[in-house]
Amino acid sequence: MAAVSKYLTAGNSSIAGALLFAVYVLKQRLSSETNGEKGASKPLLDNDKDRKTDKAAVDKVFFRRVYHIIKILLPQTFCKESGYLLLIAVILMARTYCDVWMIHNGTMIESAIIGRSTTAFKRYLVNFITVMPFISLVNNLLKLGLNELKLCFRVRLTNHLYNDYLTGFTYYQIGNLDNRIANPDQLITQDVEKFCNSVVDLYSNVSKPLLDILIYLCKLNTAIGSLGPASLLSYLVFSGLLLTRLRRPIGKMTVTEQRYEGEYRYVNSRLITNSEEIAFYNGNRREKQTINGTFQKLVDHLSHFIHFRFSMGVMDSIIAKYIAMVVGYLVISRPFLDLTNQRHVNSTYSERLEDYYQSGRMLMSLAQALGRIVLAGREMTRLSGFTARITEIQEVLKELNSGRYERTMVTQRLKDDLVEKIPLTPGRGKIIIADNIIKFEHIPLATPNGDILIRDLSFEVSSGTNVLVCGPNGCGKSSLFRVLGELWPLCGGQLTKPERGKLFYVPQRPYMTLGSLRDQVIYPDTHEDQKKKGTSDRVLKEHLDNVQLGHILEREGSWDSVQDWMDVLSGGEKQRMAMARLFYHKPQFAILDECTSAVSVDVEDFIYSHCRKVGITLFTVSHRKSLWKHHEYYLHMDGRGNYEFKPITKETVEFGS
Repeated sequence: MAAVSKYLTAGNSSIAGALLFAVYVLKQRLSSETNGEKGASKPLLDNDKDRKTDKAAVDKVFFRRVYHIIKILLPQTFCKESGYLLLIAVILMARTYCDVWMIHNGTMIESAIIGRSTTAFKRYLVNFITVMPFISLVNNLLKLGLNELKLCFRVRLTNHLYNDYLTGFTYYQIGNLDNRIANPDQLITQDVEKFCNSVVDLYSNVSKPLLDILIYLCKLNTAIGSLGPASLLSYLVFSGLLLTRLRRPIGKMTVTEQRYEGEYRYVNSRLITNSEEIAFYNGNRREKQTINGTFQKLVDHLSHFIHFRFSMGVMDSIIAKYIAMVVGYLVISRPFLDLTNQRHVNSTYSERLEDYYQSGRMLMSLAQALGRIVLAGREMTRLSGFTARITEIQEVLKELNSGRYERTMVTQRLKDDLVEKIPLTPGRGKIIIADNIIKFEHIPLATPNGDILIRDLSFEVSSGTNVLVCGPNGCGKSSLFRVLGELWPLCGGQLTKPERGKLFYVPQRPYMTLGSLRDQVIYPDTHEDQKKKGTSDRVLKEHLDNVQLGHILEREGSWDSVQDWMDVLSGGEKQRMAMARLFYHKPQFAILDECTSAVSVDVEDFIYSHCRKVGITLFTVSHRKSLWKHHEYYLHMDGRGNYEFKPITKETVEFGS
């Protein structure tokens, strides 16, 4: 009996200290998730970082944001996700009743052992063995339901964000025109996953304890009266509010930690990506300073976070363990020490022992449930950080898709060493869609940073009239094409141009997509698009022959051959592959940006002649003298805000050379 009494005493210490168990479990999970893998992100300005971390708080704004995201995760009343929610609720209820049954059956087994009743011991042990498969099934069904719901939520939210992110040129504009989101890749991949995991865990960790509290209160009300559970409940509500208040900075610290981790990974990835250039410059000392500085910011923040969690751990232990232990002793002892309690007036020692142990285990489960409710505040605080980030990218994507950018653009015009600033409004200009013509009318050419390149650009080009664009670096050649391709907003004037599909851009470093050899020629079309257009593989072979790449098909043996084409093809082969892609699409106008710099002059001459033959009008950026004969006009920008648009003559060619 001494051993039993010792066991029961330890058990009731656990009753009062059950909150410590809940604190420990949730703390370990939150710590592992918070300190887990973070994706690389671009550095943030300090004021931008502070502005975003201020949003991480559990308040009305947080609940409104969560509500809007939940509408995305649950688009209909009856959907797969709502089915999983219902399944989880049913399983949670079944699990609670399994816990109650386990408490009762376990008490009966131990009572039979203490009472030396072989018959009762065998009966309750057989009951446990019989029910054990069902309990195991319930527990694993709960895991299955939670994991499936997390995956469904992630699919819903990811698809929703990608629908906005990959609409038009938003994926380009979010990193080049708008300066609010520095790391959309991390937001869409890792933060979405963590948000979905957090919201599902919160649903489970709140609904299960609430159900447990309801059931155990009903059971304990008949065993030890209503005052005991009510006292414990009152204390834990008070302690929960206090701890939630003290833990408010955790949400901001979690968001800041992720940003510093992302910034640290970003500077390391830059070192790997640009290792050759850095090596040529002997830049290892400078890069070491940059990496050490970024790492030190992360270390300082983590050190501050560790000390804060230390102080919170002390408070958690005092409030959720030791004081709760005192309350637990008072609650569990009251009906047994009260000599007037009718329930125990005529009961035997063994009956009181059995009642004490069963009530104690129920009270321990109640304390654990209340502890999880108390600590749900910490999960909500952490969730608020992810919610703020998801909401932020939603708002930015929505504004970008509606043509609004959060960046003040200011033009600058130099005159007598004075700078005159004139505010510009992105999207103020007008775009007119028309075939076989490109016409700039009084368009200010400015960068997203507000630097004025040309104050008033006006010229007109019709189909069949090739234009050579020239000028020093930084004069605005690429900016002109970005405005023409609608990558940059039109800040004034009027632009007449064909629709996007009838303009084709060929850069100096061509993009080779993941996929087959056929995909390299028809990109961005798919094989199905090729079939719809009625273009046969024989025609694709002709396009390769026109750029002298027919040997690649012969070498690979099939259009469906898959390789890492960025590595397999040389620089000149990639440029010629891009020209074969141009011939496949056969647009009205093509922008060729130094796209034949690695191609021999004779092949280049044939390619340009073939462009004229198939009716593709060219805007060419090149410094090669041999290309002037393939163009009728030139557009020269001097880099000081002036430009010339004139026909090409023999004198022009001689002067340009």
